[in-house]
Amino acid sequence: MSLSRAPQVALLTALVTVAALSLSSCSEGAAGKSSGGDQTELAAGGEDLSSVPKSERRLPNDLKGETLHGKRLDIADYKGKVVVINVWGSWCPPCRAEAPSFAKVAKETKAQGVEFVGINTRDNSREPAIAFENDYGVDYDSLYDPNGNLVLNGFPKGSLNPQAIPSTIVLDRGGKIAARALRPLSGGDLRRMIDPLIAEK
Repeated sequence: MSLSRAPQVALLTALVTVAALSLSSCSEGAAGKSSGGDQTELAAGGEDLSSVPKSERRLPNDLKGETLHGKRLDIADYKGKVVVINVWGSWCPPCRAEAPSFAKVAKETKAQGVEFVGINTRDNSREPAIAFENDYGVDYDSLYDPNGNLVLNGFPKGSLNPQAIPSTIVLDRGGKIAARALRPLSGGDLRRMIDPLIAEK
């Protein structure tokens, strides 16, 4: 290699490394930087994993549409249950990493009155998203949101950062936003968000 090419190769290598890190975290750099909101930090999390005191909880906006499999779904119909809403895309490596935990916890908590619903975003066709569900054993419904309209308009301002994928919102039994995470979650993270809401009266 000539000396004149060495700086070019070093620069190219650095750019490839930065690109790879960006892809591996989807939008991780944006996590925690929503446009405001009244969430309170959880003891076990950072600013991207938070809960909302009962007196400050708000209803989401209109969250309904067609699922990946063509059914109509309205999240308001789940009032009376704890609802875990996970925003994901088949193109997102951290979404793939957290999917087995979501599938497992969804099965474990269903009998306790917990419903999981996905919002599949930025997949231009349904096929990759359905393949994702099959690959990771995800058997709960996901709303199909290829243009991100539900992510942008389905929640009060400050609840989500549209650039932070995956993200998770948990609704209490009254249908109000009680917890959120703007990063990938482990099964333990999920239980820390869900279990206090299961126990609420």
